[in-house]
Amino acid sequence: MSNLIQSASTAYAYPLLIKQLLHAPMAHARTQQIVYRDLRRHSYAEFAGRIARLANALKALGIAHGDTVAVMDWDSHRYLEAYFAVPMMGATLMTVNVRLSNEQIAYTLNHSAAKLVLVNAEFAPVLEAIRGQLTSAKAFVLLSDEPAASTAGYAGEYESLLATASSEFDFPDFDENTRATVFYTTGTTGNPKGVSFSHRQLVLHTLATMGFMAASAPGQCFRRDDVYMPITPMFHVHAWGLPYVATAMGVKQVYPGRYEPKTLLKVKQAEGVTYSHCVPTILQMLLAVPAAEAGDLRGWKMVIGGAALPKALCKAALERGIDVWAGYGMSESGPLLTNAQLKPGASAKTLDEEVAIRCKSGLPAPLVEMRIVDSDMKPLPHDGVATGEIVVRAPWLAQAYHDNPAASETLWEGGYLHTQDIGSIDAQGYLQITDRLKDVIKSGGEWVSSIAIEDLLGQHAAVAEAAVFGVKDDKWGERPIALVVAKPGRAAEVNEAALKAHLQQFVASGVISKFCIPATIHCVETIAKTSVGKINKKVLREQYAN
Repeated sequence: MSNLIQSASTAYAYPLLIKQLLHAPMAHARTQQIVYRDLRRHSYAEFAGRIARLANALKALGIAHGDTVAVMDWDSHRYLEAYFAVPMMGATLMTVNVRLSNEQIAYTLNHSAAKLVLVNAEFAPVLEAIRGQLTSAKAFVLLSDEPAASTAGYAGEYESLLATASSEFDFPDFDENTRATVFYTTGTTGNPKGVSFSHRQLVLHTLATMGFMAASAPGQCFRRDDVYMPITPMFHVHAWGLPYVATAMGVKQVYPGRYEPKTLLKVKQAEGVTYSHCVPTILQMLLAVPAAEAGDLRGWKMVIGGAALPKALCKAALERGIDVWAGYGMSESGPLLTNAQLKPGASAKTLDEEVAIRCKSGLPAPLVEMRIVDSDMKPLPHDGVATGEIVVRAPWLAQAYHDNPAASETLWEGGYLHTQDIGSIDAQGYLQITDRLKDVIKSGGEWVSSIAIEDLLGQHAAVAEAAVFGVKDDKWGERPIALVVAKPGRAAEVNEAALKAHLQQFVASGVISKFCIPATIHCVETIAKTSVGKINKKVLREQYAN
């Protein structure tokens, strides 16, 4: 006898489609605002109309179910409209990483089979440089904050096309497993890999994130009365999925365009922003703006991801009134996996104890199954000591790389998604990343965590940023090398002898072994970063190989 649930012949199956995220805010937040810098603001009701107008404009340009539409833009209201309109048509949204090289941008557009590209005027020179290399993109729409002097070579200008399109569009139902988005993640070798997500995956990711953030301690909670502003590029993992969450909740949203610290702080103050997310480098840049210019930062909640949150940076942000904590995920995980949420009673801890929790990789989100395993995929104990590779399962994880079966099988070897991160899980359920598999340093028979050494260097009062990586050594196998950037006006305090003496105290207290002291510490002005703001250790290893 079947145990399947019964359904009336007229029952609505309710596929998990992105369009379903709009029902609640259109019922209770129609007058809520969506703001783009100081250039545009409109209501959620107008937002719904603009989504329909964009869909009609794209349809008129030949876009249909199954086609791919690419976007080259900074964080804007236009990007948010594309987040909804394109997948709601049954098409695929391809978010172009505009910080890649021209050759890589052309590769990702061709590999994704993008048929139409929405192009910010700032990237017009890039388009002109690669236009002849594009194999599938035949139509282009110009995005501009200023009246366009010319649209030669384009099918039209974005606002003009929307102005003449209907504000009504019948967004159809279709299979919830239809591909909604694709973007490209860069690795250490080879071409960028395409990561795709379905409607079902994005809706489940949105609901899990919403519930997870709402369950946080009061200071970390994301609520309807918050004002949301991403400081993570919208081309990168759906801006961590938060624009979908913010829209479903009906909160005020602020999109800052291109990132520049003083502009971000100006927009933050003008619009009353209370909830953001970014990588450590951006937070560091924001804190470098003097308090007199930055204004009051109290009440600003900020999730830090993309790299470990150094304890010194966490303390500096808390001192300025920013409620800051770490999160963890990856492109292939959509990205939410964990968040360093404070448990009840955390306020009774000392500042150092609380900072240690805030800087952990965090607790797993709802529906996330997380393990640490050895090289044979055997689970390791959650005792805060045992370390292994982190492998995960969740209903929104990328099931494969786009048109890359070999890499896909490696990603999911053994039935779990391999993060390529090394970490431990303690008895309270908190994950702590200790390093990337490719970045962990083996010196003198010991595993040295580059992240741990970076954190300790960052605790020196004059250090703004640190990067630690391994180089080959005939005697020890590998030896760590460190690069440090001094805080403004404190370069005289940052030298190799002073920093080694600073680390030596942690050797004496048993926090680290002697093998963790870098062979060389270089004081530099800048440290190489990837296109999404992470320290580029591949480049650093090549630069300092000798």
